[in-house]
Amino acid sequence: MKFFLISDNIDTLTGLRLVGIEGKVVHTRHDFLSLLENKMRDPEIAIILVTTKLIELCPDIISEIKLKQPKPLITEIPDRHGHSKIGEAIDGYVSEAIGVKL
Repeated sequence: MKFFLISDNIDTLTGLRLVGIEGKVVHTRHDFLSLLENKMRDPEIAIILVTTKLIELCPDIISEIKLKQPKPLITEIPDRHGHSKIGEAIDGYVSEAIGVKL
């Protein structure tokens, strides 16, 4: 099983290539969704890493894919220019589920 990176910048792609993860840089919503659909059909890819900026181009579609598709796992990663609010989102989900603010 392999990882694949879909990034909006060359820096993230270069860094992950150093550890053996292949990927591609895209900048538009259309290019991103087209590449994502293509890579989701590849049976060798288990995890698709996507930079936060690309996730923000179509959060509704990404959420739907994550809920309905068991494989591959789509994981949001922050790039060096920004940060992700994944931790805050998880805290919110847990707080809502158990009724206790963390």
